[in-house]
Amino acid sequence: MITEFGHFALILAFLVACVQAVAPLVGAHTNRYGLMALAAPAATAQVTLLAASFAALTYAFVTSDFTVRLVVLNSHSLKPMLYKISGVWGNHEGSMLLWVLILALFGAFAAWFGNNLPQKLKARVLAVQGLLGVAFLAFILFTSNPFLRMEIPPFDGQDLNPLLQDPGLAFHPPFLYLGYVGLSMSFSFAVAALIEGRIDAAWARWVRPWTLAAWMFLTIGIALGSWWAYYELGWGGFWFWDPVENASFMPWLFAAALLHSAIVVEKRESLKSWTILLAILAFGYSLLGTFIVRSGVITSVHAFANDPERGVFILAIFVLFVGGALTLFAARATAMEARGVFSFVSRESALVANNILLAVSSFVVFIGTIWPLIAELFFNRKLSVGEPFFNAAFTPFMIVLGLLLPIGAMIPWKRGQIFLTIAKLKWAFVLAVALAGLVWTMQTGKSLQGPIGLFLGAWLVFGALVDLVSRLGRTRDFSRLLRLPRADWGKFFAHSGLGITMFGVAGLMAWDQEDIRVVPIGGSWDMAPYSFTLDAVENVRGPNYLSTMATVSINKDGEPYATVYPEKRNYPVAKMPTTEAAIDYHPMVDLYVVIGDRQDDGGWAVRTYIKPLANWIWAGAIIMGIGGLISLTDRRYRLAAGARKNAVPQGTPAE
Repeated sequence: MITEFGHFALILAFLVACVQAVAPLVGAHTNRYGLMALAAPAATAQVTLLAASFAALTYAFVTSDFTVRLVVLNSHSLKPMLYKISGVWGNHEGSMLLWVLILALFGAFAAWFGNNLPQKLKARVLAVQGLLGVAFLAFILFTSNPFLRMEIPPFDGQDLNPLLQDPGLAFHPPFLYLGYVGLSMSFSFAVAALIEGRIDAAWARWVRPWTLAAWMFLTIGIALGSWWAYYELGWGGFWFWDPVENASFMPWLFAAALLHSAIVVEKRESLKSWTILLAILAFGYSLLGTFIVRSGVITSVHAFANDPERGVFILAIFVLFVGGALTLFAARATAMEARGVFSFVSRESALVANNILLAVSSFVVFIGTIWPLIAELFFNRKLSVGEPFFNAAFTPFMIVLGLLLPIGAMIPWKRGQIFLTIAKLKWAFVLAVALAGLVWTMQTGKSLQGPIGLFLGAWLVFGALVDLVSRLGRTRDFSRLLRLPRADWGKFFAHSGLGITMFGVAGLMAWDQEDIRVVPIGGSWDMAPYSFTLDAVENVRGPNYLSTMATVSINKDGEPYATVYPEKRNYPVAKMPTTEAAIDYHPMVDLYVVIGDRQDDGGWAVRTYIKPLANWIWAGAIIMGIGGLISLTDRRYRLAAGARKNAVPQGTPAE
């Protein structure tokens, strides 16, 4: 009964989305305020129905209702409760239901908290969100229905992919979807502004908090995915340039560019057309990521589906919305004339450089991701594009971005003096160079990658600190720090977090150590200053798996240091093994041990890694996310262009 209720709620949500997509657009075009007023209750009704539908599917998973086909394919009665719940979105159909629920939730937030918006703009924004809802609800109902029934229910299910039975993967997809789908609001604001024919500072202030929220959620989601890959897959890496990893990274780069570009529109009313284009492309890359993950055109350990029919449907959605928005963009070119002018040396120019670097680096990632498909389609060649290409092609853009960021954050608007700005940053530069020199001296005979990464990281952190302190004025009254706008603090944390992540990435890639060997029980091996001993290997039974667990003791400089327990698990229902790395976490270095198969001579294959600064990567990402959250609490965002509200009374047409 509850399952049927969820299915009916999904169908009703589709019908409500159709009303939300059509009525407000007609009302805005014909000045019929009754039709425009339908947008808000329709958005509320849609999110309520989708929440009910999602709750019904969750209930089916929690109660192990094996009359539902999706539960049979992705759950099992012995699975822990956390993974029964995460199994709801650990598959294609359920994850798409979560996708549209978040889409409707963002639309509902715009309806509930968008009272400062002119009525026509609000109606058009919610109508575009409704159109997106129509497209994806049709996709679910006609190709990916999560409520299909089994004609003959089995006694038990086939279990969830064991790789997804992990706390990191339980929370990673929802955060990613909040980021992916959050960019739909930037897209809807861009399309609504193009229809209305007006892009100004107030529009930029409205669109920035939505973009900031999406960027923040994407940052957290990507960090969780990277951390999961680090400890779960057992290969010791944090980023593989996998197509699905790239699918989330590309819109993150565009969202960062959009955030900075919208600042120029808000402050100077320049870069209007470029900002609108970024809003379209950012969500376009989110749709492209959805296509990559769910079409089967590119193979990945993260992929949800391998169905050409679904891929064609998503591709049609991509062409319809992105192609339609770009066509509208071309038709409205005259409405996006820039007003503000600025010199070559100015904050506007620095933000343009920031945008170019982020956009081009995203295109580089896109080319590397899609090139194997192009080569196979047009040149009949099978090839792979791996880490060497991405590191060589992508890294230079990030180095230049890191060098420019502190300068661009401090240079004045409209016209500045580059040497005066650099002079303010001299101590940040000196400290960064000193730290890099110290590391270079300590790491005799190794590459420049570590020192360069430390320099960039320190330069960003110290530069952000100098920028924050410079806002105190000449009096240097540090009590004023508490009175600074929260957006200033958010910028400080975001830029500092980026610097910390850059240093962590460079340090891990430059200084990690790896050892692979066969070790008998009781055998020891050294990786200075650590000594490892394989004390035992035993069979252990988990709640829904069988495990071969090793006990490895670690000494440092002859003294007991830690004991770790690497595992190889086998999930009998899914008939799939997994590797569970044992990691001894520390701020400066991780000790990472993986147990392999038993060898013919009775020994065990063991891989050992020393991973310096690994945790700095995710610490930096967390700090970036905190920066986004702090900025979102800035009262200027909460007011959301109150000046426009005063200029345009509620209910008055905003032409």
